[in-house]
Amino acid sequence: MQIATWNVNSLTVRLPQVLDWLAAHPVDVLALQELKLTDDKFPLAALQAAGYHAAAFGQKTYNGVALLARSPLRDVVRNIPGFDDEQARVIAATIDTPGGALRLVNGYFVNGQAPGSDKFAYKLRWLAALHDWLRTELAQHPRLVLLGDFNVAPEDRDSYDPEGLRGTIHHTPEERAHFQSLLALGMADAYRLFEQPEKSYSWWDYRMLGFQKNRGLRIDHILLSDALRSHASACTIDRAPRKNPQPSDHAPVVVTLAE
Repeated sequence: MQIATWNVNSLTVRLPQVLDWLAAHPVDVLALQELKLTDDKFPLAALQAAGYHAAAFGQKTYNGVALLARSPLRDVVRNIPGFDDEQARVIAATIDTPGGALRLVNGYFVNGQAPGSDKFAYKLRWLAALHDWLRTELAQHPRLVLLGDFNVAPEDRDSYDPEGLRGTIHHTPEERAHFQSLLALGMADAYRLFEQPEKSYSWWDYRMLGFQKNRGLRIDHILLSDALRSHASACTIDRAPRKNPQPSDHAPVVVTLAE
């Protein structure tokens, strides 16, 4: 089966691209971030017509996450339980597969703006709360996938300018330590399970020919629990949608699991 994540940076604008991509790449699960629409505006009928069940958690203008799946989604949770948050950033659900129940946790991680800012402090609190909740989720759901826009470039090789950007947002020691703490729960970065091309990124700034010059960051990730790690056979970044007219600034990331 194939599971993908894609920050679409407005589902209203990008819905035709999402439908075209799903028609060409009929993945079993697609996690979306930055819907930028309320639940009553969510295009459920169009996605159902494309063959997907969906669960959404929207918000006007900002944020918003959704899970699309070929099979029904159950036990849906919105946001991190016990963490008071007005922003729609997390949706989790379970699907049933031939290999057993599979727990999906889709997150649009906090950007953080700049180290030392109030938004950065919120990011660190949010990451700590996610870590604590994920520990309990893993205990209940050994077959778990955490995926989404993490807004963290975990290593120097995940940034086009690791020295020039060192210590800036997405690159701080604090953010990278939180990423490592998620791995320490018993998770694996699916993309790094395989040999990958150098300078592989999932996000490129719209400005200053960021994509054309490959001035990007790898900040969209798929983490697999230990129970799923050995099932992974590939993980790729699909750069093609970034070449579309009016593209999202992110590209889909896809993992293939043998069931």
